[in-house]
Amino acid sequence: MLQNRDYTLIIDKSGSMATPDQKNGRTRWVAAQESTLALASKCEQFDPDGITIYLFSGKFKRFENVTSSKVTQIFQENDPSGTTDLAAVLKHATDDYFARKSANQTKPNGETILVVTDGEPDDRKAVMKVIIEVSRRMDRDEELAISIVQVGNDAQATRFLKVLDDELQTAGAKFDICDTITMDDMEDMSLSEVLLNAIND
Repeated sequence: MLQNRDYTLIIDKSGSMATPDQKNGRTRWVAAQESTLALASKCEQFDPDGITIYLFSGKFKRFENVTSSKVTQIFQENDPSGTTDLAAVLKHATDDYFARKSANQTKPNGETILVVTDGEPDDRKAVMKVIIEVSRRMDRDEELAISIVQVGNDAQATRFLKVLDDELQTAGAKFDICDTITMDDMEDMSLSEVLLNAIND
């Protein structure tokens, strides 16, 4: 499944990503950089064009064809600040997928969107609505997968992510396309290992 699939990584750049992690004292932002590098290197084996990366807080920026060599530069040029408008960036990334799909520019096995975030989004309902609407535009279950990885240990964020994972079909989603991984699920795994597992899933 890994082959012939596109990968998009959406990284939370909100102010709280500058928080150091209790375990090793590195900030969540540094951990996100290391894991992005690992993910980009892995994806290059299957997709030499590189991956698409979004950084988001109140606004978002999109970087295309990012290979491992470009990751460091992106992180150096951006610092965590602002809020967590996940709905807008998720809508942009998924609209982009469907636009490419209708132009026959998507890969045969579809796309995986990985989101790395540490807190609750500004608008929970808007995020749920985006994911439900995406599922209704899909033709088959596997074509688009959204994996949300929580860094940090915000309990409210964890609860919300569980809802995304377990309850969206009840709320009207056509397929169960959203998978969430919290700090508790990760236990002894690093963020890099988690992201690599998500694309191997």
